[in-house]
Amino acid sequence: MDLLISQLTDPFRIGLLVALVLTTLRNAAISGVIVPLLAGIVFVAVIIPVAMQGGADPVRIAVGLAANAIILAVVLGLRALALRLRAR
Repeated sequence: MDLLISQLTDPFRIGLLVALVLTTLRNAAISGVIVPLLAGIVFVAVIIPVAMQGGADPVRIAVGLAANAIILAVVLGLRALALRLRAR
């Protein structure tokens, strides 16, 4: 549980996922949305443990996948809310 909370509050992870959403939405007409978002979730979940902690721990990667999915859902929800409020 501590690992999940630490990954959910990691500003580097959050920043990467926000940038992923912005880039994906900007290029949606060319590359679509679902596949780039899924690839980004996996990429961030793997690259952070490998680069920062010095090893590819499968537990860290699995929890990272869950944390990334949660963060991505929140970011997409906030985007939808902003678009809805802006349409008023």
